[in-house]
This record gives sequence, structure tokens and C-alpha cells, in this order.
Amino acid sequence: MSSFPDLLPTAPGPRVLWRVDHNASAEVQLYVVSPSRPDLTHLVEQAGWPAAAAAGTAGWQTYGYAPFLERLDKGTVWNFRLTANPVHQARVKDGAPTKRTAHLTARHQMQWLLQRQETGGFRIAAKPRERQHTEHGDEHHLAVHAQRSLAFSKRGTPGTVTLTTVTFDGRLEVTDPDALRGVLTAGLGKAKAYGCGLMTLAPLG
Repeated sequence: MSSFPDLLPTAPGPRVLWRVDHNASAEVQLYVVSPSRPDLTHLVEQAGWPAAAAAGTAGWQTYGYAPFLERLDKGTVWNFRLTANPVHQARVKDGAPTKRTAHLTARHQMQWLLQRQETGGFRIAAKPRERQHTEHGDEHHLAVHAQRSLAFSKRGTPGTVTLTTVTFDGRLEVTDPDALRGVLTAGLGKAKAYGCGLMTLAPLG
């Protein structure tokens, strides 16, 4: 939030979404979707290469999102990535109040995402029938990886924040462009303040 001088961390308004991708041991990429252009100078100074940026190599890149969002059409197919916090409400014992609990198996995590297709304006693409292995839960173009259990303190709040995150990679078809635009700009699921909920699309190929 320090990248947005015009936004107060506690002020109501459009959500700032972010995600960190670890594509290789020496490569870390930060993606941000926000209502205004960020200034990431301080991040480059702390975790990047300021001298390279000063020499002309961009320390970060920003793009207007609206032109891309406006081009989303029903029926188009995209690769996607989403880091999320798949949870459900469960009771530890009869009569006890429900408690938000993380899904820990890949099959339940996939089901969590599949349950959000219709309202999210997308459909996870199915594999050709001859490549489906339904007993393993891989009948869709969908993979789950990078499960992480995080525990950290939150400034000004007693106790510890704990959450489980996973990354989904897959292929989707746009069924409702307006609903999908909402997912891409407002996020999907819980823990958006902690790097979850940002879905990105990429062309097939």
C-alpha cells in the first residue's frame, strides 16, 4: 500500500490485488492490479537493482488494464493463474459454531474453484475424454501446486494470522465477460490483503 500515495490503507474503495510468483529459484515476480498507477521505487531499492533502473532498465512495468478487459469476449479461451486461499466452514464437533477451515487436498481445492465458475463468469476447460482420469480428479485443464502454510503477526492485532495458499494453473473459457472482469479487478476468495485472489490471464500457446 506504500506504493500508492493517493490511497490510505484503511480507506474504503477499490481493492489493490497482488501476487508473488516464484517461477525459478532466482526469479521472483510481483504482480499488482490497482485502481491507480503504483510507484514501486522503494521496492526496487529494497529488493531490486536501483543502478540498473537508473541506467535505463525498468525497475517495474505498468500497463493500463481497461483496454484488455474491454476485449474479453464470451467464448474466448485463456490460460490462467490464480493464487488463492481455498476455505470452507466446518464444525470441529456437533453443536460447536462453524469455523473457517482450509481445504488441504488438491481435489478439494480444485472443487473449491470449480464451485465458483458460474458466478465468476468462466468455465474451466475440460480435457478430451480420452485424457480424463476422473478417479484422480484431473478431468479438467487445471493443476494445483505451491501449497504454502503461512503464519505471521499483524501489526496492531493480537495473536497470529494463519492461512493456507495454493496456486492454480489452468485453462478457462469466458462465459460472462462482465462477471469475469469483476473477478480480475476485485479478486476471488479470501485473504486478498495477503497476496491471494489475483487471477491473471494469458493467451494460449
